[in-house]
Amino acid sequence: MKNKRHHKKKVSPTKKWSAKLHLWFGLSVGIIVFIVSLSGTLYVFKDEVQNSLRKEAIYVKEEDLGKKPLAINILREKVSLELNDKSPINSVEISLDKGKSYRFLYYEKSKKGWNYFQQVLINKQVYVNQYTGQILAVYDEKYDVFNILKYIHWGLLLNSEWGPYTVGIPTVLFIVMLITGIILWWPKNKNARKGRFWFNWENVKNWKRKNYDIHNVLGFYASFIALIMSVTGIYFAYPYVKNTFTFALSGSWELPKEKEKKSPDSLMVKNEAVFDLAAAQTEKLYAKSSSFRITLNGKNKKGKELKNLPVTIYGQEGRFSERNLLSFDKYSGKLLANKPHQKLSTAEKYANANYDVHTGSYFGLFGKIIWFIAGLICTSLPVTGFLIWWGKRKKQGKKI
Repeated sequence: MKNKRHHKKKVSPTKKWSAKLHLWFGLSVGIIVFIVSLSGTLYVFKDEVQNSLRKEAIYVKEEDLGKKPLAINILREKVSLELNDKSPINSVEISLDKGKSYRFLYYEKSKKGWNYFQQVLINKQVYVNQYTGQILAVYDEKYDVFNILKYIHWGLLLNSEWGPYTVGIPTVLFIVMLITGIILWWPKNKNARKGRFWFNWENVKNWKRKNYDIHNVLGFYASFIALIMSVTGIYFAYPYVKNTFTFALSGSWELPKEKEKKSPDSLMVKNEAVFDLAAAQTEKLYAKSSSFRITLNGKNKKGKELKNLPVTIYGQEGRFSERNLLSFDKYSGKLLANKPHQKLSTAEKYANANYDVHTGSYFGLFGKIIWFIAGLICTSLPVTGFLIWWGKRKKQGKKI
């Protein structure tokens, strides 16, 4: 028999190194990419699922709508007494829709502990009928499946100080994999391009070939959305990524820090109706908004005492991008500052919008559907990629 010599096509150095990096990084962080992609994908429709399951708690009875809401302080005391919880209530979220109940939030976190369950001491949401004071439902968010999925996605349920790095580093490598994947996918000519955009399985029976096409074609279509998800993800994990965004959008490396105004009425006796006064003014100023949150325990996220009473107003339900800020005197309820969304800098607006962009909610329900599909494809990529490598490995083994 005559030996036939097959002339191998020359592979460019770019594609050669892209193939190596794609394989090495895929094998090293594939399992983490799978876990992070799956948990993030399942989290996308959290609001829609919870709103459906908690419908009876979210909405009050129609016969109560004509009544006047009870004072926030009275409702807060009622919740504290009935739950008999030692932790103070952090805040209350009030919807501009009068048919929706008030939502009181408990949250306390410890710096100690190596995992999520040890760090989060309490995370509860209490739905209260503001017209009658009836507690409609209490949800322990610490053990809620969506909250657990969020913290798996955020840091594999590890300590919040270093947990995000266990996800952040693989995400950076995943970005490299996406870029090298596009380089490897990119066809040399028009003829080769035809088979890269869709499946051509008319005469293909081999599952390995089909698996390869699934990895290639679906990976290409999802790669651009996946890049957005990945970059917005490491925005949370690494301060220097956030600073880079801030510099690109505003020319400054850091966002402007909020300066708290000292309460001019600090020598006054505290008005017991201060929260209701703040709520009434908020509703008047932002009547077309979705909801607003009032801090009740007088402390910020880091546990430091606040000099005034902050109120955060959300423009649209299920989104954090359109956010307005009000500041009231914590003794008298006098309005001290008003910072509407429109007056924020581009960098500040993006900082508020990054979460919505990451989850797809920034683009509405359509965005969530696209993000969900892209997330499913990202979840499949480590699996189909591993099967490609394993198939080639077995083939090479047989030749030897």
